[in-house]
Amino acid sequence: MFLFLSKLLPLFVYPLGLACVLMVVALVLSWKRPHLVPIPIALGLIILLVASNGWVANSIVQSLEWQHIPPTELPQAEAIVILGGATRSAIPPRPAPDLNEAGDRVFYGAQLYQQGKAPVIIASGGRIGWRGGGSPESADMAQILEMIGVPSSAILQDPASLNTYQNAVNVRQILQQEGIQQVLLVTSAMHTPRALRIFLRQGIDAIPAPTDFLVTQQELNEPNSSLAAILLNGLPDAQNLDMTTRAIKEYIGTAVYWLRGWL
Repeated sequence: MFLFLSKLLPLFVYPLGLACVLMVVALVLSWKRPHLVPIPIALGLIILLVASNGWVANSIVQSLEWQHIPPTELPQAEAIVILGGATRSAIPPRPAPDLNEAGDRVFYGAQLYQQGKAPVIIASGGRIGWRGGGSPESADMAQILEMIGVPSSAILQDPASLNTYQNAVNVRQILQQEGIQQVLLVTSAMHTPRALRIFLRQGIDAIPAPTDFLVTQQELNEPNSSLAAILLNGLPDAQNLDMTTRAIKEYIGTAVYWLRGWL
């Protein structure tokens, strides 16, 4: 039930969902108090305009992504942990597992392995049956890792985790079984602050190895580079709305996990 509610309830807090709720409120008001209708409509419009603004999106995403940028080259560890959320299963007509926007996690984990940063990769992630379905993400990641040169003997799997807390709990069990002490934690930069705190709370000696950065110095400089860029950056954009929503999701997730004592 917690898993379902954790997916459902935030939808009404995200900008698009909140704007939709306000539109419903406007419809209800139109029957009995039409003079109040402009208020929820205006609020919904303001929410969408602000959330889809380039400066807002870049700022809120940067506040998460830039918290754990490695100051120097990553050190060696005993294992590389790659968190799920990066693949789509090979369900017809898809011929093989696909990588989504977060697919950099898999490639970066493989890159760290090939650089000799650790001798083992732990792919952590299950699959929610009623949300996408297919094989566990750990199996999809393992298949892709093997395709790009990581031997199967160097890959361990956690196929049961359905959220970041379960990632940490299940990976801790694997580490104890394998006698592993220190790991490089590979996940999207936006997800790194929450994931790292959860892993540390489980007593895991985790070194953050963020990837999949959405905001770089170029994204920060480009909107102010010309009058045309300034005008375009201020207009509603679906990609900016998605970035803002994902950042809000992380902040909500951090608050909920804190309330549950998971970080």
